[in-house]
Amino acid sequence: MLNIIISAFYFALPAYVANMCPVIFAKLGLLKSLNKPIDAGAQLDGHDLFGQNKTWRGLVAGTIGGIAVALLQDAVYFLPAFHSISLIDYHNQWLAFGTLAGGGAIIGDLIKSFFKRRIGIKPGASWPIFDQLDFIAGFFLFTCFIALPDWTIILTVCIMTLVLHPLVNIIGYLVGFKKVWW
Repeated sequence: MLNIIISAFYFALPAYVANMCPVIFAKLGLLKSLNKPIDAGAQLDGHDLFGQNKTWRGLVAGTIGGIAVALLQDAVYFLPAFHSISLIDYHNQWLAFGTLAGGGAIIGDLIKSFFKRRIGIKPGASWPIFDQLDFIAGFFLFTCFIALPDWTIILTVCIMTLVLHPLVNIIGYLVGFKKVWW
């Protein structure tokens, strides 16, 4: 069971980092020129498509984060401890996997924001469960072209995310990276 948990975490690590990168890049003032809403202010039913907080900077930052983690996973891939927990061949797939993992995580969040706007939930407001699993759904959807792990890995990642996501958000709030604890 411990091996499943470790392998699942390691597999999802590019998505976890990607999900944090938009906040980190914004706080550090990186890629300021890309701090423009993806929806460019377009509206549907009187609401923004995604919201002002869903920016090109966030999409690029998340993709960079996913690629960076996958590159590190490639760098340690042939070390026995890392090779044994790897669910894909990082050596041959790190760039594609990192791009799809990072971009997929951010697009999953973007799609969730679209639905939040449709039901009248304001940007930044909490939408329990969906706020935790949106990026993981996008991650799995986009990376399934490279790797489709078995159901135990998918379930483990989802359960871990329901625990880790709130903990990381609380830490981000306490250190001043996030405005709200959720």
